[in-house]
Amino acid sequence: MVHYKLLTPGPLTTTISVKKEMMTDHCTWDNDYKQITQKIRKKLLDLAHVSEEDYTAVLMQGSGSFGVESVLTSVIGKDEKLLIITNGAYGERMIDICSHAQIPYSVYETPYDQIPSAARVKEILKEDPAITHVAMVHSETTSGILNDIESVTKVVKKAGKTMIVDAMSSFAGVEIEVGKLGIDFIISSANKCIQGVPGFSFIICRRKKLTESKGKARSLSLDLYDQWETMEKDGKWRFTSPTHTVLAFAKAMEELEEEGGIPARSKRYYDNNRLLIARMKEMGIKTYIGEEHQGPIITTFFYPEHHNFSFQEMYAFIKERGYAIYPGKVTDADTFRIGNIGEIYEEDIIKLCDIFKEFFEKAGADA
Repeated sequence: MVHYKLLTPGPLTTTISVKKEMMTDHCTWDNDYKQITQKIRKKLLDLAHVSEEDYTAVLMQGSGSFGVESVLTSVIGKDEKLLIITNGAYGERMIDICSHAQIPYSVYETPYDQIPSAARVKEILKEDPAITHVAMVHSETTSGILNDIESVTKVVKKAGKTMIVDAMSSFAGVEIEVGKLGIDFIISSANKCIQGVPGFSFIICRRKKLTESKGKARSLSLDLYDQWETMEKDGKWRFTSPTHTVLAFAKAMEELEEEGGIPARSKRYYDNNRLLIARMKEMGIKTYIGEEHQGPIITTFFYPEHHNFSFQEMYAFIKERGYAIYPGKVTDADTFRIGNIGEIYEEDIIKLCDIFKEFFEKAGADA
């Protein structure tokens, strides 16, 4: 057995009880199993604060990127155009998806440490009336920034456009009033803040917008409408579903509720994050993102100003003592990242920071 915890934005450390659920085999045609799928779909709508009358949930095999690709390649028609708002690698991945699928698009890009401006989005939509859809990332784990989806969505909906949000690492980790905000499609994954394991993504869709997408899909396997139409009948997935992941996810949803729902989990994540930042600050380690826009999911830290160690050396030292961290992903700075979601608590953050202090002292690093 692996005896270290993952301080990453997902996959993340799960409970023993979630892991145990995967020890049961299920037939995809079994009615009991299909009812589990239906129960998950209903609970996802509750977490999004939307009604079954206006919204529906679709589960899609594959990682979160499969979910994003499913939406982009399914709901944007040949005569429609997407505005991609990006300030990190996952917004850039949307550009990649659209390039591969030959989806018409334009890009509004800001630096990794700055949030996109709703005012600028408004201007772009006025300048280019061909734009019909807008997509952006909420929690950009490249840097740890939490983007202002509320202000942007308000502008997008006022302009009569379709709003798509990649909430991969934020859904259920922070409150998102999907219906109140007017989001049309919001995407997340089983192995993020609900604390399941990898294997499928899920999309919460405005029913009207999903119905309008019929026949637009550029992919067979990732056809969002067809997946929904099949799943809507009785919970059956079109193609082989990740049964063990689904069972683990159902258990993870129960445990989210037992913890106190999104408010309690969000508080734990925020508390973890703020404690981590404070303890690192005591060691002279600074964050890449300013406090105003720092999200609770993952934090990017600068290396000590004077150091002569590699990330691999630091990673190995910390892993030997029970934790796995992330390398930096921003291209213009020497950084590393620490996530604090999953089964991570105050005692983990305290222990981790003590390990960092020991490492920096042994490495002779000077912030």
